[in-house]
Amino acid sequence: MQFHHHVPQPSPQRMVPIPGSPLVVGVVPGQSELVAATAAAWADALGGVPLHFAYVDATRIVDEEYDDGTIRHSSLDPDLADDSWARVEEELRSHLTVLLADHAGPWDFRFLAGRPDRALTHLARAVGASAFIVGARRPSSTERVREFLAGSVALHLTRHQHRPVLVVPVAVVDWKAPAPW
Repeated sequence: MQFHHHVPQPSPQRMVPIPGSPLVVGVVPGQSELVAATAAAWADALGGVPLHFAYVDATRIVDEEYDDGTIRHSSLDPDLADDSWARVEEELRSHLTVLLADHAGPWDFRFLAGRPDRALTHLARAVGASAFIVGARRPSSTERVREFLAGSVALHLTRHQHRPVLVVPVAVVDWKAPAPW
């Protein structure tokens, strides 16, 4: 017996209204400030919509998801009492506070866990976000291979949920340069 599961597809009926709806912004440590600046500019252009910045730690697991988009998480290793995540959370929150000092609109930061596309989608559903903003990875030979094999967060977002994804370029490669292969 074959089981067919209907997956809801993107359609005009599933669009979240853009005016007044927040944006979810994926961030990572060491990321270009261009991602936060672009998110702030889009939020301002949309009338000051809220920004929900989020970092997803793939080395931690989700114990429980809450309706507001927050989670309770733990280490993959139950015998390891690792609280280094709290330092990462504080560093990202502090960095965003500096970057967004001149941004008048509302924003917050969430530390999430698990698979990045799934965690960001859960947050977007919880806050009623109309779109995602993520930064492209800096091009390197190892990143190109990894993304070719595993796919990028942006690619996974476009394949597993219905909201638009704005990808912010943080570095470009000279298209006139010879290909590395």
